[in-house]
Amino acid sequence: MKEIDIKKSIENLIETFLSAGEISINLRKFGLTKEIKSDNTPVSNGDLEVNKIITKKLKELTPEIPIVSEETSENKSAKDLKNFWLVDPIDGTYDYINNLDEFTINAGLIINRKPVAGIIYAPAKKRLFFSFGESQAYEKTNKKITKLEGSKNFDKNQIKFVSYSNKIKPDIVEIHKKLNVRKYTKMKSSLKFCVVASGEYDGYVAEPRAYEWDIAAGHAILKHSGGSITDFQNNEILYGKKDFKNPSLILKSKNLSDG
Repeated sequence: MKEIDIKKSIENLIETFLSAGEISINLRKFGLTKEIKSDNTPVSNGDLEVNKIITKKLKELTPEIPIVSEETSENKSAKDLKNFWLVDPIDGTYDYINNLDEFTINAGLIINRKPVAGIIYAPAKKRLFFSFGESQAYEKTNKKITKLEGSKNFDKNQIKFVSYSNKIKPDIVEIHKKLNVRKYTKMKSSLKFCVVASGEYDGYVAEPRAYEWDIAAGHAILKHSGGSITDFQNNEILYGKKDFKNPSLILKSKNLSDG
């Protein structure tokens, strides 16, 4: 495979993501068309339009790298993928179609089955996160770029996590206890990874659920901010697994990883 400039590729995606985000908001204002997919999850014309915009740009930037997107069948049956993009055009579709604001646009680059770069945009919040290497994770908000390296206000006695639900399962409760988690806040979409990378929250725990395109970009951003992500057995998370399904996950911010 021809060597690519990862930093340049991510930087060249920023304007595309901002534009796709604006389009997603405008489509929602005019009224979305919605349907239910075979897996009983919703999809809208906004998901499909954003997917077209992002995949078109990726093909221009890195034509030699396959793209696996939630919203298309292309490359999903490929065996032994090691180098590829994972795209989730709208993560948090429920929020998107219900006029809520935690939905995100996502692309993560996988090389040798590991996340090496990621970009996530939350259009309704106007927060864009991206990374392209160790200690190279950033947030762009209102044209200002801030390096992500954890909060300076970390309090080991007031550890706070994000959660997929207000009701958490017993095995997750046990992990929370071991990590001294004092409170948790429900949050949808890959924004969870971003607020852990920024140090606004200290971590996130999930049982096996969802798919690789839901976590790849966030994994890269969190990892490059100094945080960590493993499964419940402390194994590294690799990509290109059967059916692109996720294992269990434990996310820790840089502050908690260093503690």
